[in-house]
Amino acid sequence: MKNGKLFVIIGGIIIAAALTFTVGIQSAQNRAIGLEESVYTAESDIKVQEKARVDKVYNLADCVKQYDRHESDTLNQLADKMSKGNQIEDVSTALAAVTYSYPELKSNENYKQLMQELTVIENQLSQYRENYNSNVKTYNSYVKRFPARVFLSWTGYKVQNFERLDYQAPVSAPTKLFEE
Repeated sequence: MKNGKLFVIIGGIIIAAALTFTVGIQSAQNRAIGLEESVYTAESDIKVQEKARVDKVYNLADCVKQYDRHESDTLNQLADKMSKGNQIEDVSTALAAVTYSYPELKSNENYKQLMQELTVIENQLSQYRENYNSNVKTYNSYVKRFPARVFLSWTGYKVQNFERLDYQAPVSAPTKLFEE
Protein backbone atom coordinates (compact mmCIF):
# COMPACT_ATOMS: atom_id res chain seq x y z
CA MET A 1 0.00 0.00 0.00
CA LYS A 2 2.86 2.34 0.85
CA ASN A 3 4.53 1.62 -2.49
CA GLY A 4 1.29 2.38 -4.31
CA LYS A 5 0.95 5.80 -2.66
CA LEU A 6 4.61 6.57 -3.30
CA PHE A 7 4.19 5.53 -6.94
CA VAL A 8 1.12 7.82 -7.32
CA ILE A 9 2.93 10.77 -5.67
CA ILE A 10 6.02 10.36 -7.86
CA GLY A 11 3.83 9.91 -10.94
CA GLY A 12 1.88 13.06 -10.03
CA ILE A 13 5.09 15.03 -9.59
CA ILE A 14 6.43 13.81 -12.95
CA ILE A 15 3.15 14.65 -14.71
CA ALA A 16 3.04 18.09 -13.06
CA ALA A 17 6.67 18.77 -14.05
CA ALA A 18 6.04 17.64 -17.63
CA LEU A 19 2.91 19.76 -17.84
CA THR A 20 4.72 22.81 -16.42
CA PHE A 21 7.59 22.24 -18.84
CA THR A 22 5.21 21.95 -21.83
CA VAL A 23 3.28 25.06 -20.83
CA GLY A 24 6.57 26.96 -20.40
CA ILE A 25 7.77 25.96 -23.87
CA GLN A 26 4.45 26.86 -25.47
CA SER A 27 4.33 30.16 -23.60
CA ALA A 28 7.81 31.12 -24.82
CA GLN A 29 6.90 30.19 -28.38
CA ASN A 30 3.62 32.11 -28.28
CA ARG A 31 5.35 35.23 -26.97
CA ALA A 32 8.03 35.00 -29.68
CA ILE A 33 5.35 34.63 -32.34
CA GLY A 34 3.49 37.66 -30.99
CA LEU A 35 6.64 39.76 -30.95
CA GLU A 36 7.53 38.65 -34.46
CA GLU A 37 4.07 39.61 -35.71
CA SER A 38 4.48 43.03 -34.09
CA VAL A 39 7.65 43.52 -36.09
CA TYR A 40 5.90 42.48 -39.33
CA THR A 41 2.99 44.80 -38.59
CA ALA A 42 5.33 47.70 -37.88
CA GLU A 43 7.17 47.03 -41.14
CA SER A 44 3.87 46.96 -43.03
CA ASP A 45 2.83 50.26 -41.44
CA ILE A 46 6.01 51.83 -42.78
CA LYS A 47 5.34 50.55 -46.29
CA VAL A 48 1.80 51.97 -46.21
CA GLN A 49 3.13 55.37 -45.18
CA GLU A 50 5.85 55.27 -47.84
CA LYS A 51 3.20 54.53 -50.49
CA ALA A 52 1.07 57.42 -49.24
CA ARG A 53 4.12 59.68 -49.35
CA VAL A 54 4.91 58.75 -52.96
CA ASP A 55 1.27 59.32 -53.96
CA LYS A 56 1.24 62.75 -52.29
CA VAL A 57 4.55 63.74 -53.87
CA TYR A 58 3.22 62.98 -57.34
CA ASN A 59 -0.02 64.84 -56.58
CA LEU A 60 2.00 67.77 -55.31
CA ALA A 61 4.16 67.81 -58.42
CA ASP A 62 1.08 67.68 -60.65
CA CYS A 63 -0.52 70.51 -58.68
CA VAL A 64 2.57 72.68 -59.04
CA LYS A 65 2.75 71.93 -62.78
CA GLN A 66 -0.90 72.88 -63.25
CA TYR A 67 -0.48 76.05 -61.26
CA ASP A 68 2.64 77.00 -63.21
CA ARG A 69 0.85 76.34 -66.49
CA HIS A 70 -2.11 78.50 -65.42
CA GLU A 71 0.16 81.30 -64.25
CA SER A 72 2.19 81.16 -67.46
CA ASP A 73 -0.94 81.25 -69.65
CA THR A 74 -2.29 84.21 -67.69
CA LEU A 75 0.94 86.17 -67.97
CA ASN A 76 1.28 85.34 -71.67
CA GLN A 77 -2.25 86.55 -72.38
CA LEU A 78 -1.66 89.77 -70.47
CA ALA A 79 1.69 90.37 -72.17
CA ASP A 80 0.11 89.68 -75.56
CA LYS A 81 -2.66 92.21 -74.92
CA MET A 82 -0.22 94.82 -73.68
CA SER A 83 2.19 94.31 -76.58
CA LYS A 84 -0.59 94.99 -79.07
CA GLY A 85 -1.03 98.43 -77.60
CA ASN A 86 -4.48 97.73 -76.21
CA GLN A 87 -5.98 100.05 -73.70
CA ILE A 88 -5.91 99.33 -70.00
CA GLU A 89 -9.61 98.47 -70.20
CA ASP A 90 -8.80 95.66 -72.66
CA VAL A 91 -6.09 94.30 -70.34
CA SER A 92 -8.49 94.44 -67.41
CA THR A 93 -11.09 92.63 -69.51
CA ALA A 94 -8.50 89.97 -70.45
CA LEU A 95 -7.52 89.52 -66.80
CA ALA A 96 -11.17 89.24 -65.81
CA ALA A 97 -11.74 86.69 -68.60
CA VAL A 98 -8.81 84.56 -67.44
CA THR A 99 -10.03 84.75 -63.85
CA TYR A 100 -13.52 83.79 -64.99
CA SER A 101 -12.16 80.86 -67.01
CA TYR A 102 -10.49 79.41 -63.91
CA PRO A 103 -12.82 80.32 -61.05
CA GLU A 104 -12.19 77.19 -58.99
CA LEU A 105 -8.55 76.61 -59.86
CA LYS A 106 -7.04 77.27 -56.48
CA SER A 107 -3.88 75.30 -57.02
CA ASN A 108 -1.93 77.33 -54.53
CA GLU A 109 -4.39 76.19 -51.82
CA ASN A 110 -4.09 72.60 -53.06
CA TYR A 111 -0.34 72.98 -52.93
CA LYS A 112 -0.47 74.20 -49.33
CA GLN A 113 -2.81 71.38 -48.35
CA LEU A 114 -0.63 68.74 -50.01
CA MET A 115 2.45 70.15 -48.29
CA GLN A 116 0.69 69.90 -44.93
CA GLU A 117 -0.36 66.34 -45.69
CA LEU A 118 3.21 65.46 -46.67
CA THR A 119 4.45 66.90 -43.39
CA VAL A 120 1.95 64.78 -41.47
CA ILE A 121 2.95 61.67 -43.45
CA GLU A 122 6.65 62.31 -42.84
CA ASN A 123 6.02 62.70 -39.11
CA GLN A 124 3.97 59.50 -39.04
CA LEU A 125 6.63 57.69 -41.03
CA SER A 126 9.24 58.73 -38.51
CA GLN A 127 7.06 57.44 -35.66
CA TYR A 128 6.40 54.16 -37.48
CA ARG A 129 10.14 53.67 -38.04
CA GLU A 130 10.83 54.28 -34.37
CA ASN A 131 8.07 51.79 -33.52
CA TYR A 132 9.60 49.23 -35.89
CA ASN A 133 13.05 49.62 -34.37
CA SER A 134 11.58 49.31 -30.88
CA ASN A 135 9.71 46.12 -31.86
CA VAL A 136 12.89 44.66 -33.36
CA LYS A 137 14.77 45.42 -30.17
CA THR A 138 12.06 43.83 -28.00
CA TYR A 139 11.84 40.75 -30.22
CA ASN A 140 15.59 40.21 -30.36
CA SER A 141 15.98 40.74 -26.61
CA TYR A 142 13.31 38.15 -25.84
CA VAL A 143 14.40 35.50 -28.33
CA LYS A 144 18.05 35.71 -27.34
CA ARG A 145 17.42 35.59 -23.56
CA PHE A 146 17.64 32.45 -21.47
CA PRO A 147 15.48 30.31 -21.05
CA ALA A 148 13.34 31.32 -24.06
CA ARG A 149 16.30 30.76 -26.37
CA VAL A 150 16.53 27.12 -25.21
CA PHE A 151 12.81 26.46 -25.48
CA LEU A 152 12.56 28.04 -28.90
CA SER A 153 15.50 26.04 -30.24
CA TRP A 154 13.89 22.82 -28.97
CA THR A 155 10.67 23.56 -30.81
CA GLY A 156 12.48 24.36 -34.03
CA TYR A 157 11.58 28.02 -33.78
CA LYS A 158 14.42 29.91 -35.37
CA VAL A 159 15.72 33.28 -34.34
CA GLN A 160 15.23 35.71 -37.17
CA ASN A 161 17.52 38.63 -37.69
CA PHE A 162 15.74 41.85 -38.47
CA GLU A 163 17.76 44.75 -39.73
CA ARG A 164 17.02 48.03 -38.13
CA LEU A 165 15.77 50.59 -40.58
CA ASP A 166 17.89 53.50 -41.59
CA TYR A 167 16.36 56.86 -42.31
CA GLN A 168 17.84 57.45 -45.73
CA ALA A 169 15.72 58.13 -48.78
CA PRO A 170 14.82 54.92 -50.61
CA VAL A 171 16.46 54.17 -53.95
CA SER A 172 13.02 54.35 -55.54
CA ALA A 173 12.43 57.92 -54.33
CA PRO A 174 10.71 59.98 -57.04
CA THR A 175 12.93 62.18 -59.17
CA LYS A 176 12.36 64.63 -62.04
CA LEU A 177 8.80 65.29 -60.98
CA PHE A 178 8.40 68.46 -63.02
CA GLU A 179 9.31 67.03 -66.39
CA GLU A 180 6.51 66.46 -68.89
